[in-house]
Amino acid sequence: MPEVIMYTTSTCPYCRAAKQLLNSKGVSYTEIDVQSVDQKVEMINRSGRRTVPQIFIGDWHVGGFDDLAQLDREGGLAQALNPRLAG
Repeated sequence: MPEVIMYTTSTCPYCRAAKQLLNSKGVSYTEIDVQSVDQKVEMINRSGRRTVPQIFIGDWHVGGFDDLAQLDREGGLAQALNPRLAG
């Protein structure tokens, strides 16, 4: 299973929603708090976006919570997390 990384802040309701969605699916993830300037710069450089959350599955930039929720609704989240299902 590819690593899931999520850039967040502690006060962001969309971050909480994304974590709740991933937790409900039993998906483990690494959370990077962008309160630190260095982490925020890393997120912006990696995603091209300034808002949180920014979610990555492996090297693939999923986007924010709305993107993650849509991916899940369309059945793509399970496929992205387990590429063997696609083959």
